[in-house]
Amino acid sequence: MTKNPHLIKETGATFTPPKLADFISDKILSHYKAENQLIKVLDPACGEGALLSSISNKLYDKNIKFNLIGYDSNKDFLTTASSDLENLSSEPKSVSLINDDFLKQIAPESDQGTLFDNDLKKSINGSIDMVIANPPYVRTQILGADYAQSISKKFNLKGRVDLYYPFLIGMTYALKENGLIGVITSNRYLSTKSGMSVRKFLKENFEILEIIDLGDTKLFDAAVLPAIFIGRKKKKAQNNFAPFVKIYEDLSGSNEQGVEFPNFYDVLKSKKDGYFIADSKKYKKTSGKIKFINSKDQSWALLSNEEDLWIDKINSSTKSKIGDFFKVRVGIKTTADKVFIRENWNDQKDIPEKHLLRDLISQQNIEPWSISDDKKLRVLYPHFSENGKKKTINLDKYPSAKRYLLDNEEKLRSRKYLIEAGREWFEIWVPQNPSFWELPKLVFADISSYPRFHFDESKRIVNGNCYWMVAENPKEVNMLLLIQGVANSMLMTKYHDLMFNNKLYSGRRRYFSQYVEKYPIPDVKSKSAKQIISIVKKLNKSCQKNKKDLIFQLEVKVAESFGVNPIHILD
Repeated sequence: MTKNPHLIKETGATFTPPKLADFISDKILSHYKAENQLIKVLDPACGEGALLSSISNKLYDKNIKFNLIGYDSNKDFLTTASSDLENLSSEPKSVSLINDDFLKQIAPESDQGTLFDNDLKKSINGSIDMVIANPPYVRTQILGADYAQSISKKFNLKGRVDLYYPFLIGMTYALKENGLIGVITSNRYLSTKSGMSVRKFLKENFEILEIIDLGDTKLFDAAVLPAIFIGRKKKKAQNNFAPFVKIYEDLSGSNEQGVEFPNFYDVLKSKKDGYFIADSKKYKKTSGKIKFINSKDQSWALLSNEEDLWIDKINSSTKSKIGDFFKVRVGIKTTADKVFIRENWNDQKDIPEKHLLRDLISQQNIEPWSISDDKKLRVLYPHFSENGKKKTINLDKYPSAKRYLLDNEEKLRSRKYLIEAGREWFEIWVPQNPSFWELPKLVFADISSYPRFHFDESKRIVNGNCYWMVAENPKEVNMLLLIQGVANSMLMTKYHDLMFNNKLYSGRRRYFSQYVEKYPIPDVKSKSAKQIISIVKKLNKSCQKNKKDLIFQLEVKVAESFGVNPIHILD
């Protein structure tokens, strides 16, 4: 059937390719201890039934008797699934396809452990042998406030969560002790702060058998970076190490020759690590054992032995992290950028007073050692600082700005959350501290294919697609310059990729505050740190043609400060 893109976006549905369905089925069954019994297989968001179809064929080939149970809230998807399952080239099987929201049927808070309120509860509650799933990838907020609140309350989830979080909890309740799960989710939970509760839950409730991070391999039509989790439910799970495989498209430009395979799935099934070429793309595949780090955020490190040794050497060379010295802030959030931010204000009928139009650092113009002249953005900033306190301007004192804002009043007043918070209708939602814009700061882009940490003394404002740190006293300026040099290096880019494993498509990375705050920093008083600061000062002032030699020197000194070889020489 033709899939509705709007529906898929709204519900987070991501249909599993048949070859991926077969791969995950084989993975689950490789851990199944065959018994002479009827087993129950559940897919709580079965869509058109690709996963159920795949595992049923595999079970049939192994002469294992089974019942299939599939849930989906979309009736059309289930119609297709029913037809496909009935037409499989195997003997008739017991199939129960239920047009309902799996999450609404779960009652994890029940003292009796009742999982479903319908007629199937006795056959499902705690009695599922296998779960195979590809639950929706979507923030609960997109599905509506009421739904998000009810789901969050039911599963005791806080903050902004992805819908697959409660699905993971629900699937765990459905499984019997020693039951197997194979689930495809976004890989975000492996490294993000918001994924901490998921990591903790999985580690406590499963013997983790394997994790396969499929990264930017683009196996789905949706813009999601998937990972496969294979586990066995255990009441008292003990996980010290667990095997992993991670595979990403190689865009580094390395000279490593790749072994050619007919398609990506052959690379995935290969027992070897290294560089591979398939489907006209080059991939880097790494395997090893997950390190479950006993830290506040329950970190998991997916590192090979060689990578683990390199990371340990970096970490052991210094005791300090960026977060020990600075709070990493996000830029301003106007929630009405088309009104507040423009490249050319001169084409407006009413041009706000010059004093209110401030230069803006944004994704579009930030570079490591400069601000691009190609995109001169300015923001209408109706805030100021008085005696250290944030204030909002009196519009009557700025008649041109008042006329301009009144022309956009309807749009600005539609931001009901701002009005309900007792704010002026023409304010910026998150203006940050206006007094900080006058101070030296280090700004970096949130999403970028290379590090763009820029030191700014021009009093520019920072847009919400960037993060920043501010030097609140003169002594902190050199520390910001040291951080700029380290963070812009190839060494720290490699560290970022290994520790946080969060590449998007086309080699782009997320520079979340939670990642950057964990960057190690050498002692600012050390000889190598002073040399890094000296080079960075020259880079910030030099013209483009003089930068190459300085960047080479920077790489050498950054590596020296951590006791390792420079990346451009090593690789």
